[in-house]
Amino acid sequence: MPRRLPQFEFTVLLALLFATVAFSIDAMLPGLPQIAADLSPEDVNRAQLVLTAFVFGMGFGTLVSGPISDHFGRKPVILFGLGLYIVGAVIAGLSNTMEMMLIGRAIQGVGGAFPRTVGVAMVRDLYEGREMAKITSFVMTIFMIVPAAAPSIGALIISDFGWHGIFAAFVFVAVVGATWLGLRQSETLSPDNHRRLNWADLSSGVKEVFGNYNVRLYTVILMLGFGQMFAILSSVQQIYSETYGLEQVFPYFFGSTAILAAGGAILNGKLVSEKGMHFLIRLGYTIALTASVIALAFNLMGIGTGTPGFVVFFLWTVAMFSINAFTFGNLNALALVPLGRLAGLANSLIGAVFTMGSVLIAAPVGLAFNGTPIPVMAAGIFCSGLALILFRFEDSATAPHGAPPKPSE
Repeated sequence: MPRRLPQFEFTVLLALLFATVAFSIDAMLPGLPQIAADLSPEDVNRAQLVLTAFVFGMGFGTLVSGPISDHFGRKPVILFGLGLYIVGAVIAGLSNTMEMMLIGRAIQGVGGAFPRTVGVAMVRDLYEGREMAKITSFVMTIFMIVPAAAPSIGALIISDFGWHGIFAAFVFVAVVGATWLGLRQSETLSPDNHRRLNWADLSSGVKEVFGNYNVRLYTVILMLGFGQMFAILSSVQQIYSETYGLEQVFPYFFGSTAILAAGGAILNGKLVSEKGMHFLIRLGYTIALTASVIALAFNLMGIGTGTPGFVVFFLWTVAMFSINAFTFGNLNALALVPLGRLAGLANSLIGAVFTMGSVLIAAPVGLAFNGTPIPVMAAGIFCSGLALILFRFEDSATAPHGAPPKPSE
């Protein structure tokens, strides 16, 4: 068994590494207007691609980081990823064209995926059962809290140092994480568990993962859910600023949205054992579809502006973020059930496909912004409705049922 850090220190370190991804997305939101004015004044909607490029890079990083960490070890791969993240942040922070910015953000996204993906494997190397569940639960709680604070932190940095300053903050966080990991954490993958990079085995694994009909179906449904969420993230700052004139208070309202939406995770934890994963997935997408139809109807009836329109939009975003707790984790769990011995590779493959695929949904929705929330609400109807329809085509004969296995199993 590899040498362990004290559990508290290991958990906090892991939370920092995980939070890097959320911070890299949400802290950017207040800076998008400045970036648009400096790098794309002729088409301010292109600033949303700053987020899209990061997510696309993150999808690719998710795909490759798992297998190479099985070969080279967890620690060197995470350190390499953080180095790549820093390089991308420096390129983006020094960019003077939108194209250079997007290249830097894509590189940053690739590197940012490494600590999150490989961090899960580190927990699996060192802990099992209830201890593993306890650490993972705490880390994911921190991961959910970060979006509440990140826009406010980003706004403070940008107000003093401009949008370039936020990239300096990204570099600082990554350097702290890399130094802490490098000096304090030993390699967690034991020598006996290192695997050769055998491309024939990888190819066979890919075929086995996506040869399963239900796995393919769950992955597409995950892509629709992540796509609608990221479409909201891409447009939300512009909607607050241009539609409702609330640019100055955007970080606080967005933080409130994240905090209120965290209630969905608590509710999911209580209901999943009683109602099962299938029920909660259907409930989540039904809520999203209903909320999107109602919100869009208000806008089409001319109640989309002013205070009433903002109240509708705020409540809609709370509903859309809340249902993620019902859908993402449960769909991912269903997809992994039939792939026990390939769980690590399967998690990387499924995560990469639905993350990169979501960009194909979010990017055109963001570019279609017309000064109203109508495009993103229409995307919510499309994604949630299609997800519900596709879920009805699940192969019930081979689908897993009930709640996820207990941590001790």
